[in-house]
Amino acid sequence: MKRIFLIITLLLPMFSTAQDTVTMGLKDCMRYAVEHSTKITIQDADNRNTQVDRRDAILQMFTPEISGSTYAYYNFGRSIDPESNTYSTVTSFHNGYSVSGGIDLFNGFQAVNNMKITKTAQLMGKTKSQQLEDQVCLATMEAFCNVIYFKKLAEALAAQVTTAEKALQLAERQEKLGQKSHADVVQMQADFAERQYQLTMCENKLSNAVITLKDVMFWPIEEPLNVDDDLTNIGFSFEKSGEDAKILAENAKDIMPEVMLAESTMNNAQLELRTARWKLLPRLSLYSGWSTNYFTYPGLDGYVPTPFEEQFRNNRGEYIQLSLSIPIYEHLSRHSSISKKKNAYIKAKADYDQAIQQVEAEVYRAVADCDGTADAVRQAETRAQLQEEAFSLNAKRFEQGLISSIEYQTASNNYLNALAEEMNAKMQHFIKKSVVLYYKGIHYLEQ
Repeated sequence: MKRIFLIITLLLPMFSTAQDTVTMGLKDCMRYAVEHSTKITIQDADNRNTQVDRRDAILQMFTPEISGSTYAYYNFGRSIDPESNTYSTVTSFHNGYSVSGGIDLFNGFQAVNNMKITKTAQLMGKTKSQQLEDQVCLATMEAFCNVIYFKKLAEALAAQVTTAEKALQLAERQEKLGQKSHADVVQMQADFAERQYQLTMCENKLSNAVITLKDVMFWPIEEPLNVDDDLTNIGFSFEKSGEDAKILAENAKDIMPEVMLAESTMNNAQLELRTARWKLLPRLSLYSGWSTNYFTYPGLDGYVPTPFEEQFRNNRGEYIQLSLSIPIYEHLSRHSSISKKKNAYIKAKADYDQAIQQVEAEVYRAVADCDGTADAVRQAETRAQLQEEAFSLNAKRFEQGLISSIEYQTASNNYLNALAEEMNAKMQHFIKKSVVLYYKGIHYLEQ
């Protein structure tokens, strides 16, 4: 009895693991991929850095730089007596304290431009996060559709293997009855072996597709992953987009992350160019400070030092300073900076124009692909239905000995190819339609 209980205890985790395995739909896979994406994690860290940069820019513009210092030292040998301002050779001890601060009143609007740049950088960080999320979702969708495609194809091939096996058994019986030749039996054996080979290859491709999906999702490779292959649960609908490509392209130019990033980069490059030019003007700064000190002659016979509190109070000093710095010659470094910033702005503007052109072309291509694949789906469905009917008729004719094994194999191949192309057309249309909705401003997780 104890032995049976031990066996059940050892086998229980295996059954519980199988039961705990959750079937994940497309949206579940995309959410998991977004939550576990290392690219998004890295971008979130960069976004936190831009928040720090924004804070620093605000503090630099509105608050002064303040520093404090203190010192203490012994002086041995010849030195100046602070009380009599004469030279002395007596060992002395000195202790001082100071506080100073300064703020730029005008520095070529550098602080103002830095605030604008950091604000734009914050927006760019959020846009990059959304762009990465969209890219991860699209990659997950493509990998998910590949899994469904090979899974459905494997099911069709498994059915074909069963059909080919039954046809082979029928041909062997008919050979014994003298209704089929040995050549027909060999042909059916070759067809059966071909179907088994195709099924094995499809299962291998299915395994690779599942591994790719796990990799995109950052799912543990060694853990099982079950996907929901019911097309009705995914929300498949096979119709044309109904979108005007020109109107959609104009709207996409304002909301696509790549365009927004290119525009923000161009604006920041323009601000940096203005900052570089303003640096040719004088810089006006305001400084102020306070200091005090204490000294004594330790070991000097008969010397009574002034108390620390009294020296601290009497030796105080304050200052206020207004500084005007005029750049005259710095090895043309400021002019070189202007040239580089100007080139950076020209490059950023060209990148922005390129992003506009690219988005426009992608929108037109997406609409054309969506409408084209919608027609392809309808044609593929009709073709698959006709090939299925033709295969059924040829299977009955083969059983009656009215057609050869080669004709039967041809009909079987046509039916299998029609099923594969139908499923491929459906997967392609689903992805293309999702891309069109994305260009309308509907993110993949919101579709």
